[in-house]
Amino acid sequence: MIRVENLTKEFGEIKAVDGLSFEVNEGEILGFLGPNGAGKTTTMRILTCFFPPTAGRASIAGFDVLTDSHEVRRRIGYMPEGVPLYRELTVISALDFIAQAKGFKRAQRAKYIDMAIDETGLGGMRNRIVGHLSKGYRQRMGLAQAILGEPKVLILDEPTVGLDPRQISEVRAMIRGMAGRRTVILSTHILPEVQMTCSRVLIINNGRIAASGTTEKLTTQMRSGSRSAALIAGPPASVLAALRSIERIISVEAKHDGVKSVSQQSTSFDVTEYMIRTTGSAAEIHPRIAEVIVGQGWKLIELRHVGLSLEEIFLKIVAGEPPQNGAADSGQEEAGNVA
Repeated sequence: MIRVENLTKEFGEIKAVDGLSFEVNEGEILGFLGPNGAGKTTTMRILTCFFPPTAGRASIAGFDVLTDSHEVRRRIGYMPEGVPLYRELTVISALDFIAQAKGFKRAQRAKYIDMAIDETGLGGMRNRIVGHLSKGYRQRMGLAQAILGEPKVLILDEPTVGLDPRQISEVRAMIRGMAGRRTVILSTHILPEVQMTCSRVLIINNGRIAASGTTEKLTTQMRSGSRSAALIAGPPASVLAALRSIERIISVEAKHDGVKSVSQQSTSFDVTEYMIRTTGSAAEIHPRIAEVIVGQGWKLIELRHVGLSLEEIFLKIVAGEPPQNGAADSGQEEAGNVA
């Protein structure tokens, strides 16, 4: 649905975007991340035909943003950061004005406005002056403007900025509900929002792609080996020694929670959490850990794989830590063919 090839944008001597290439499949929600000044907003403005690229090309649904800009605009909805609103109009009047500007006839406008109001939860605000709305409802208004006409592609720049936790959750749920129906590029600095909403992440830094893929794949690419957490009832010193003796385990750290206890053969042991780093995958190491713990007569309560958080991945990439296995090139591999 979206294809970007060697995209470059220069402002004088400043290269804001430097040879970006990626694809977004139909119905996919892509998290678009990067530090301030990385080139995210510039890329989104090129995709929305706000200004042309210096070099390279971008297309949406097969239409080039430079040569077929009118066709591209008919197929996208754009919600910029600090979304512009007609604050002196009522919600219904403002949406009708936007629908007219998009070229919809009267019958179409009524249908699309009702759909946008229903999807964004603005039903009780139809006759309210836009300038009198709360911050949360103004953000909903910006989203309603973007989805007028049922566009197949949405480009959202910081859609939850300034909202309280409840409002963030509501807007996040709205966006997540679009999966499969719309192709969405979501730019945000709220990393948990990406993990909970997006099917794939693309991180750019200094105008270039630094990494792309699911958070699970990025975890593997950012660090060879694996990390696991185990809850074990047994004598901590002995458990540590046993775990450290297992081949391919790099390190083990114990965190005694001091709350739970388990009786084991007339002996009571508090439950201890162990963080385990290995050079192999969880699938390879977990059976061996279980075998050793159970063989010693201790109780293995839980054993799970622990990946890097998106925040850890983001900070490592921005700090310049090189990804393993070509993470910077994985965007095109993950994206598949253009729909």
